[in-house]
Amino acid sequence: MNTDIIQGKWKQIKGEVRQKLGKLTDSELTEIEGNAEKLIGKLQEHYGWTRQKAQEEVDRYLARYE
Repeated sequence: MNTDIIQGKWKQIKGEVRQKLGKLTDSELTEIEGNAEKLIGKLQEHYGWTRQKAQEEVDRYLARYE
């Protein structure tokens, strides 16, 4: 995972994440601020996913922006 991508394109990615993963609130998305580790943690918290599953989801979103 390229963390520079998520930080550099967070505004674009945030909109897609908001649509696909509705359990994350706007304030949480603002708090994440493009930090992949924070995003992974929030996905684990809200969806009960393993770290690996959350990482795979984040990687899938980032692949669209590479």
